[in-house]
Amino acid sequence: MIVGGTAAAGSSKKARKTYLGMIHSIQLTGSAPKMPRINNPVIGFSEDVARRLHHPHDDALVVSLQIGDYNMHRVLVDNGSSADILYYPAFQQMRIDKEWLALTNAPLMGFGGTKVFPLGAIILVVTAGDYTQQITKEVTFLVVDFSSAYNAILGRPTLNSWKAVTSTYHLMIKFPTKYRVGELQGNQIAARECYIAMLEMED
Repeated sequence: MIVGGTAAAGSSKKARKTYLGMIHSIQLTGSAPKMPRINNPVIGFSEDVARRLHHPHDDALVVSLQIGDYNMHRVLVDNGSSADILYYPAFQQMRIDKEWLALTNAPLMGFGGTKVFPLGAIILVVTAGDYTQQITKEVTFLVVDFSSAYNAILGRPTLNSWKAVTSTYHLMIKFPTKYRVGELQGNQIAARECYIAMLEMED
């Protein structure tokens, strides 16, 4: 689990107390802030999708996304991450000038139990799914200079903004779009390759 970063809780003690207080007030009053009404398609997963996979499995959900002008493979979808992460080697391959990074003082926890300070933050346009059932939104990535088999991590900030539903059993993400439900299938081969690569990094 990765915690910290630019999550809604903020980086100061006061911001974190306010963040916790919000949910307490909703629990006590029973009234939450109004949200805009949108078409609410029912999102489900069929057993037919699962049949395309090797079972039994405990593979991670690893997908490919269009990030900026690049088709980026080995993106880990992590419901346990409070931040969207772009690893520095992938950032370098995108040939984006380091000067585009915005300074951030929000540390991340979860990388070997130590605090890791990002090199900076960058907003990039991300597209997921197939035309016409796709979603395109700006995502704030924290760029981290840390060894990983993955190029990026898609965490809760983006998954929640997409209203995405993930299924690790089906290795799939689904999300509402203007034209019904979009989907993104995980790559089981890439998931196992990344898993083995991460284990070998520990040796």
